[in-house]
Amino acid sequence: MAAPTNEEDAALEPGAAPYGNFPNYSRFHPPEGRLRLLPGGLLRRLFPSDARPLLGLDVGCNSGELSVALYRHLLGLQEGKGSPEQPADGKDLHLLCCDIDPVLIERAQKSSPFPNSISFANLDIMDSSSREPFLSSYLSRFGRSTFDISFCMSVTMWIHLNHGDRGLVEFLAFLSSLCRYLLIEPQPWKCYRAAARRLRKLGRNDFDHFRSLAINGDMAERITQILTRDCAMELVCCFGTTSWDRSLLLFKSNGSNHEGREPSEQQQ
Repeated sequence: MAAPTNEEDAALEPGAAPYGNFPNYSRFHPPEGRLRLLPGGLLRRLFPSDARPLLGLDVGCNSGELSVALYRHLLGLQEGKGSPEQPADGKDLHLLCCDIDPVLIERAQKSSPFPNSISFANLDIMDSSSREPFLSSYLSRFGRSTFDISFCMSVTMWIHLNHGDRGLVEFLAFLSSLCRYLLIEPQPWKCYRAAARRLRKLGRNDFDHFRSLAINGDMAERITQILTRDCAMELVCCFGTTSWDRSLLLFKSNGSNHEGREPSEQQQ
């Protein structure tokens, strides 16, 4: 799945970003809307005894504003204060952020305040021939085979619309196999209808799979069912709902293929 590479064309209309690669995404869904839901000290709660650096994966990072804000929040770094070498949270985090749009990734790379700790890469996560060697290469640098935590923020709808029910299930299975914890923000079904409506308004063809999707309705619930029933994960907690009506859900792997798994924690 190739993304548009002309930033000017992509900026004309929201509907002109059929993969969710909006050029100014953080302006209408600012990072603070999610961060205010996440408790302080989250990494200490999830990984109380891990002394080694933690590895994170952010899928669909856009131009990186949310990725950087998440990194600051998780390490307890205030804007303009602190350093990744001395995080207030006492944890060391390396974050790999990927997006299908090379223009957005280039922007993220140029503006990143933490180039030694946050890596941005142009990657189609649904292309198995490129994702698996790339992610394996990154993990091998740390002597690891999985990430400690993955982030999937308002990405599932775009996978679903462009790859259908089968693609969504495959994506969730792959993502859950990669990490010990998964923080996911599914788009509700009304967003699917709005995305399809925007595309039609521009005179473009509808999403290939929209009218044939059998996985529909309460998408947070449907994705929870897939992850808990088919992907050996358990729902740890829902941190709440953003002002744009999207739930922030934390899942934990029940699998035995993840290094250094911790016993279940009690969450609020």
